[in-house]
Amino acid sequence: MRLLFITQKVDINDDVLGVYHEWIRTFAEKVESILVVCLFKGEHDLPDNVKVFSLGKEDKLKIFKKLKYCWNFYKYIWRLRKEYDKVFVHMNTEYIILGGLFWKLWKKKIGLWYAHGGVSLKLRIAEKLSDIIFTSTKSGFRLKSNKTRIVRQGIDVEVFKPQNQISNPKPKIFRIVTVGRISPVKDYETLINAVEIFKKEGEDLEVKIIGGVGLHEQEEYLNNLKKIIKEKKLEDIINFFGPVPYKDLAPYLQRADLFVNMSHTGSLDKVILEAMACGLPILSCNESLSEVLMNYQEKLMYPQRDFIKLAEKIKFIMNLDENEKEKMTKDLRNIVVENHSLNGLVGRIIDVYNQ
Repeated sequence: MRLLFITQKVDINDDVLGVYHEWIRTFAEKVESILVVCLFKGEHDLPDNVKVFSLGKEDKLKIFKKLKYCWNFYKYIWRLRKEYDKVFVHMNTEYIILGGLFWKLWKKKIGLWYAHGGVSLKLRIAEKLSDIIFTSTKSGFRLKSNKTRIVRQGIDVEVFKPQNQISNPKPKIFRIVTVGRISPVKDYETLINAVEIFKKEGEDLEVKIIGGVGLHEQEEYLNNLKKIIKEKKLEDIINFFGPVPYKDLAPYLQRADLFVNMSHTGSLDKVILEAMACGLPILSCNESLSEVLMNYQEKLMYPQRDFIKLAEKIKFIMNLDENEKEKMTKDLRNIVVENHSLNGLVGRIIDVYNQ
């Protein structure tokens, strides 16, 4: 199998998209060759059977940049057309729209990975042009299509794994971590309001928010969050750590006592599974997680924007005895290892292509 892999960025140091560097590496172990076409090419360390081609976003040229991207895209898919037989497009439906008819003419099997709650016109068009739609959960692709294949998520369980308990210099402080871009859809206000309840009750917490901003409105949102935290006198409890390179994320999860997710995206955030793989209890309002948690759904999920219920769930985790906590964290990791490992995901995708 010779694969054309199209993605937004190849950069081992990226805080959000660095994970797909490891997807490519894992695919490379199982296929003859991979040609990667990306919008942005940064630092990478990939096997010899992988070649990376950039559409040029890392260049400083601002004029006619979209025209340049399109030119390079067509140049690569044409020039390399005899070197690939399958196409895998990650999330970016516009590339299916741009290249789909050509790939069909050249008899290339087209696969689209899409795992998000949103349904756009571009997605509807891409579905028509694709041969296969790969998604992580039923809620990750919300169009009715007989092309859909639920292949679950891909977590590197050899990187995201429990570590020996790291000594907490402040053993009375309960450590909470959350990871995600600083955006209103991530609903950090709910966590802030839940933490205020604990401050009023005299409980000692430490909250780390890991994630960066990419847009002007997200910068404004971050400033508003900081203002709320200051007004509630929570500056000594809640800390913004900014973006952390994906390759450096695991230790932040391994040192925490609880991972909290407040996202409203409707898709399965991989960082929730990464936390579970690290043996970390998790709390989430993400509806897609109900397909994953099995017997733990009731214990570990709360209604969206309900900070009172979130605080109750945090208190529940804080009060778990060691035996119950150990069983829970082992079960959560096993869910990821058995159903959502990166190696398993890639194997399932390749099996679907070969059908």
